[in-house]
Amino acid sequence: MAQYFSIHPDDPQPRLVRQAAAIVRSGGVIAYPTDSSYALGCRIDDATAVDRIRTLRQIDDKHHLTLVCRDLAEIGRYVQMDNWQFRIVKEGVPGSFTFLLPAAREVPRRLKHPRRRTIGVRVPDHAVVRALLSELGEPILSSTLIPPGASDPLNDPGEIRTRFERALDLIIDSGACHLEPTTVIDLATDPPRVVRLGRGDPARLGLARVAA
Repeated sequence: MAQYFSIHPDDPQPRLVRQAAAIVRSGGVIAYPTDSSYALGCRIDDATAVDRIRTLRQIDDKHHLTLVCRDLAEIGRYVQMDNWQFRIVKEGVPGSFTFLLPAAREVPRRLKHPRRRTIGVRVPDHAVVRALLSELGEPILSSTLIPPGASDPLNDPGEIRTRFERALDLIIDSGACHLEPTTVIDLATDPPRVVRLGRGDPARLGLARVAA
């Protein structure tokens, strides 16, 4: 049964943030708010928790998971970027963008796309996530909270509780998020490609606002 924390969206309570981080460190899978929609998250090196997220979403290893990072410097530890890729990512952080990039060798193989060896990375612009990342001191491995068979993510923590409280360890309620997922940009190809058009405007990155 999931614990349920009501955390202020603009001024997160440090005590609750510490407790949430402890749940993640202990192998928990959580539902948490971002600047786009709610997401599922766990530790990067917890294989069991990662499998739980894939099962909840009913996705296979060909579906990109995302490393939610504190800043651009932390992104740089987990992916390989040339100068042109760096410039685009720099324009999109923090913000509602997910970037697909070649994973660094340190990233576990099971987290990479099996054929392309890529991984998603992003830096959200949301006070609760940033506080949680700061407390953890490492990225959160995440996936947009889209129920199996649905096309839109969940943004109501009450509905998340009703549907998933027996499958999660923690639900963070910071109020409703946006209904749009992130915009996904494939930077492992040249020229870049808009894979999914979401809340982030590709024009901010100097890219055309057309999804592939």
